[in-house]
Amino acid sequence: MKVLLHICCGPCAIYPASLLREEGFEVEGFFYNPNIHPYSEYLRRYEAVLAASERLNLSTIYHRYDFERFLKLVSCVEDRTRRHSLCWRIRLEETAKAAGDHGIGAFTTTLLSSPYQDIGEIARLGQEIAQGHGLEFIVRNFRKGFAESHKLSREWELYHQNYCGCIYSEKESVEQRNKKRPPDARLRA
Repeated sequence: MKVLLHICCGPCAIYPASLLREEGFEVEGFFYNPNIHPYSEYLRRYEAVLAASERLNLSTIYHRYDFERFLKLVSCVEDRTRRHSLCWRIRLEETAKAAGDHGIGAFTTTLLSSPYQDIGEIARLGQEIAQGHGLEFIVRNFRKGFAESHKLSREWELYHQNYCGCIYSEKESVEQRNKKRPPDARLRA
């Protein structure tokens, strides 16, 4: 069976692609991440996926960067948990559409490898979306290979990001690294 693997970044593609192949799947990659900001960060991750795909001998579809549409959809969602869920839904919906367009009967995502993501919610969304498209969503706990993938990706000299990708996670990452927020007094005119 052929499976379309949504790829969020180069390092995270290594273990899922390898495991799925070991299980007998024919794997094709799909890079669609309109959430990544700024555009320079998107390009760095795109280059890392190109390099990883080449190393893995993985045919990969590169979908448009649709940041403006993404921002319109998520900017009105204030609740962090709901915003994450919407972000995953947007990417999984597009992955399901691409799978259908390419005659691929199943899909999954490297998001299931991250220890920073809610894999239960991602699995639920993937199964719901798959059902709506007449596809199968392959649920695997790819976290088992997270450290191994990142070790190998460092040997391959792939780019490693330090935040999830969106402008919200970038802000949170910077705040955590700095351990504080800028004082409001500095923001007044």
